[in-house]
Amino acid sequence: MSAIEGVGPTAETAVMCRSLGLPRATLYRRRQAVRPKGERAAGVKPPRALLPEERSEVLEILHSERFADQSPSEVQVTLLEEGRYLCSERTMYRILTESDEVRERRNQLRHPQYTKPELVATRPNQVWSWDITKLKGPAKWTYFYLYVLLDIFSRYVVGWMVAESESAELSRRLIEESCLKQGIPEGQLTIHADRGSPMVSKTLALLLVDLGIEKTHGRPRVSNDNPYSEAQFKTLKYRPGFPERFGSVQHARDVCRELLTWYNEEHHHSGLSLLTPAVVHHGCADEVLDARHRARLAAYAERPERFVNGPPRRECLARAVWINRPAKTTHQDAPDSTQTTEVDLEVVRISPACGPNPDLAIRSNEVPRALEATQ
Repeated sequence: MSAIEGVGPTAETAVMCRSLGLPRATLYRRRQAVRPKGERAAGVKPPRALLPEERSEVLEILHSERFADQSPSEVQVTLLEEGRYLCSERTMYRILTESDEVRERRNQLRHPQYTKPELVATRPNQVWSWDITKLKGPAKWTYFYLYVLLDIFSRYVVGWMVAESESAELSRRLIEESCLKQGIPEGQLTIHADRGSPMVSKTLALLLVDLGIEKTHGRPRVSNDNPYSEAQFKTLKYRPGFPERFGSVQHARDVCRELLTWYNEEHHHSGLSLLTPAVVHHGCADEVLDARHRARLAAYAERPERFVNGPPRRECLARAVWINRPAKTTHQDAPDSTQTTEVDLEVVRISPACGPNPDLAIRSNEVPRALEATQ
C-alpha cells in the first residue's frame, strides 16, 4: 500500500491493486483511516470527463433562448436529430445542479409553521374551549350540530346550542350571549378552538376583538390541542340512554338540556377531585372538600385500624390546568351560564350560591326581549 501511495494519482487505482493482488476496499479503508477528519479525498478526474470549455458550452446552450424552457431530455434529442451530440442527459443535469439551476418548476404549496398553543387557567372564566359535534338526525346523512362552550378550569358548560347547521353567525351569537351572562370584562378571557370554518370566520374574529377577548387555535391535524372539549363530548355520547338518532331538532335540544344539566350539576369529574363542575365554577370547592374531610376524620376516630395509611389527608383541587403546559402563566377571573338555541333563546342564570335557581329561568321566542329581561 505504501508503494501505491508513492505512485500517487498518476496511475489508476484498480490497475495497481490488481497487479499487486490487493483488494481495493482495503486500500480505501486505509486511506479513510489516515485522512484527517473533515478532509475530502482529492479525487482523480476521469479521462472521459468534459473539459471546462465543453461544460461552459453545454451550459450556454441550455441557457439559450431556444432551450431555456426545455428539459435536458428534450435538448439532447433535438440536438441529436440535428446531428450534434454534446453529452448525456445525466451530465446535463449534473452541470445544471452545480449551477443551482435544478428545482421544481411548479409552484409548491408551502405550509405555514403553526405555533403550539400554550394556555393556562388558574380560576374559572380565564380560558374557554369550544367545539361543535354532530348529532345523527332521523334519516341517514342528516345531522344536527351541538355547540358547546366549556370553561377548562371548572369543566363547566357556560353556553351551548343545538342548530341545524354550522354557522359563524350562530357561533358569534352563542359566544356573545355567554360572555354577557358570565359578566366577562375586557381583557380577561381567552377562547380556544380548533380550525373549523365557524371558528376561524371573520364574523367571529371581529366580535372577539370588540369584546376584548383573545382567541387561539389548535394546530391542524393535532387532536390533543383541544382536549377538554373532545373529552366532554365523549362523556356525553357514552352516557347510558344517549339516543342513536334524534327525531327532530327539538328532540335533540331536550336531550342535550338534560345531559348538560347532569354534566354541570351531578357529574363528579375525575379531573376535579370528583367534584361537580358547578361546585368548582361557583367557588364552593373548599366547602365540599372540607365536609368530605370531616366525614373521613370521624370515621378514622371511630375505627382507626381501617385506615392502614394513617390519618386521612384532605383532598385538594388542582391550582392550574392547561392546554400544552406553558413555561409562563397568565392571569384572569369569573361566575354565571348561558344556553342559546337557533330559533328561541333560553337563558338559565345561575345564582352565586352552589346551584341553579329555577325562578331565574327566562324563555322568549324573541331574542331582543329576552336580552332586555336578563340585563
